[in-house]
Amino acid sequence: MTTTGPTTDPSLIPLHCLRFEEPGPPRPAELPGGAPAWLVSRHADVRQVLSDPRFGRAQLYADDAPPLSDVPDLVNNPDLMFNQDGPDHLRLRRTLSRAFTPRAVARWRPWITAIVEELLDRLEERRQPADVVEEFTLPLPVAVISRLMGLDESVRDRMRHWSEHAFSDGSHSGKEVRSVLEEFSAFGGELLAERRRAPGDDLISGLVRAADKEGGLPEAQLVSLVCGLVVGGHDSTMTMLGNALLYLLGERPESWPRIGADEEAAGRAADRLIHLIPLGDDRGTTRRAATDVEVGGVTIPAGAVVLADCGMANRDPDVYPRRTLDDLFAPLEAPTLSLGAGVHYCLGAWLARTELQIALHRLAARFPGLRLAEPADAVVWRTGTTSRSPRRLQVSW
Repeated sequence: MTTTGPTTDPSLIPLHCLRFEEPGPPRPAELPGGAPAWLVSRHADVRQVLSDPRFGRAQLYADDAPPLSDVPDLVNNPDLMFNQDGPDHLRLRRTLSRAFTPRAVARWRPWITAIVEELLDRLEERRQPADVVEEFTLPLPVAVISRLMGLDESVRDRMRHWSEHAFSDGSHSGKEVRSVLEEFSAFGGELLAERRRAPGDDLISGLVRAADKEGGLPEAQLVSLVCGLVVGGHDSTMTMLGNALLYLLGERPESWPRIGADEEAAGRAADRLIHLIPLGDDRGTTRRAATDVEVGGVTIPAGAVVLADCGMANRDPDVYPRRTLDDLFAPLEAPTLSLGAGVHYCLGAWLARTELQIALHRLAARFPGLRLAEPADAVVWRTGTTSRSPRRLQVSW
C-alpha cells in the first residue's frame, strides 16, 4: 500500500515519489469495491502467494468471487493466459515461452539497437525543447513489438487506443470499453486467421504453429493471448521508460554520465528502476486461496482474495538493505517482484529489461547533456489506465 500525504492528489505524484508502508504480517484489507481481502506485504509472504499453486488466478472469476472491477477490461478477461491456472495455463504458456528466453532476446539486440539509434537520429533533428515521450519512449516499444508480431503502420496508430481501454482504471464507461475490446478482439482473430493462411517468421506465426502442435487450445484464449501481446508488449516498457527518465533527469542527474558510458552499469540501473518504480498506483497483484493456507504465521482461509503488495515487498529491509536501496548501480540482492514470480512470472520480462537498458544507455551516450525543460511538477500525466507515466516530457540537450 502507498501513502502520499493527506492533501496530495495521488494521480499527480511521480511514481518514484510514492511512499510505502513498512511490510508486516498478513492482515485483513479491502478490495477497491469494499469486499474483504487479505494484504500480504513481506517479501517472503508475497513470493509465497505468487508461487504457491494453492493461490490462483482462475478462481478470482468464479461465480462466488467478489468483483475485481466495475467495468470490463482485458486484464480481467478469464480467457487471458494470466488468468488461467494449472494445465490450462501451462499449455498456453508453452506456446510462447521459447520466444522470450534470454537467448532469444539476445538475438534481437542488434535490431532493437538499430531502432533506438534511428529514433535518436530523429530526436537530434527536432527543435528544442522536444517531447521525449512522443519522439522516443512511446515509438520505441511500439516499433519493437510491431516488428516481433509483423504489424504494419496502421495497427501502430491504434495500439494506444486499445491500451487505454484494455487497461482502463474505471474512468471509461463499461459500454465504451466493451465496444473497443470487441473491436480489438476482432483484430486479434483476424490476425490469427491471416497468419494461418500465410505464415511468416513473426511471433504470431510462431504462436499459430505452437498452438497447432499443442492442440485443443480454445480460439478465445489464443485471441486474448494475441491481444495481450499487442498492448502488454508496449505499454509496460513505455511506462517504465517514461517514469525512469523523469526520475533520472529530475532526481538523479549525477547518474546520467555513467549510464551513457557503461552499458553494463545501464543494465544494473534498469534492474533497479524496474524494482523501485511501480507501473501504477495500485497495490499489486491479486490471487484467491483454494484452501486454508498458512502465510507468515497467519492462516488465510479458503476462498479469500489476497492482495500481494509487490511495492512493499520490494522494499522489505530484511531482503533489500536500506543502504543500497537507492544505489542505482548496485546489483539487486534478490530477484525483484515487480515482474511477478512463480508460474505467472512475466514472459516479456527479459525483453522489457533489454529495451530499457539499451534505450537508457544509448540516449545517455548520444545526449550527455539531456535535461528536463520544465519543472517536474509541470509534467502532464497519462491517466485513465492502471499504468501511469508522463503524457508529455519536455527535454533539452
